[in-house]
Amino acid sequence: MRTETYDCIHLRGLELPTRIGVPDEERAAWQTLSADVTLRLSAHFEQMHDELAGTVDYAAVALRLRVLAADRPRALIETLAAEMAACLLAEFGPSSVTIELRKRIIPGTDHVAVSLTRP
Repeated sequence: MRTETYDCIHLRGLELPTRIGVPDEERAAWQTLSADVTLRLSAHFEQMHDELAGTVDYAAVALRLRVLAADRPRALIETLAAEMAACLLAEFGPSSVTIELRKRIIPGTDHVAVSLTRP
């Protein structure tokens, strides 16, 4: 029996300034969401030969997601999470991406979150 293995890059607690929320008043003010992002790579780390060109530049990923989040107001964190996944797949070429996006909005809770995985 063959077991597949995957090498991943994780960004944890990535802060994303954005304007988001269902009421217009909420979208009018900037707030910071938090994201955990996992990029599953198509190559194993040993195949990268210690060269940045062989992997995903996680600093570039963080910057790109911050630009995307700040680009325009959105009503739903679900929308932003889906846009983030599509962006990463198209621009950075991982074999899949998993995103958890958190928002601190409801009193008496740490946060609400959405998560998705896209091949």
